[in-house]
Amino acid sequence: MTRFTSLTPAGITELDLHLLRQAIALSEASRSRGRHPFAALVADRTGKVIASAGNNSMPPEGDPTQHAELSAAAMAAKTLSPQALAECTLYTSAEPCCMCAGAIYWTGIGRVVYALSEHALLGLTGDHPENPTFSLPCREVFARGQRKIPVFGPMLEDEAAKAHAGFWK
Repeated sequence: MTRFTSLTPAGITELDLHLLRQAIALSEASRSRGRHPFAALVADRTGKVIASAGNNSMPPEGDPTQHAELSAAAMAAKTLSPQALAECTLYTSAEPCCMCAGAIYWTGIGRVVYALSEHALLGLTGDHPENPTFSLPCREVFARGQRKIPVFGPMLEDEAAKAHAGFWK
């Protein structure tokens, strides 16, 4: 599969959907390990996964700054040059929060594809103290920077929501 095969809605390819589903599967694996059901991966333009991470912010041993997107972006930045990162996409089970959007911006990752919107996530988590959501879409964070980062999402929200079913009760 290559990035330029049959286009799907919003300029997304079958490869993009495959990698987004891989991030969703990683979020389910994160939940099965007793962690928050979030995950992200960074892939190059051919679809090779450079880094992946689940969420490790859950108390008591977790670090609240270790969201999946931030962790995957940091791992990829340790592996690739800035030029190579600019050709990569971060795929994530949920829209990056403002902290993670900042990490994506500063690492130089070129593109973001996400499943659950922050709004849909809030509907699933409610006011759970372990996930106080920001009402700040990642597009707004990126729009304040000097570098443009194309964002695609939300998509596959029903698939991504399954990992959250009953978790935040």
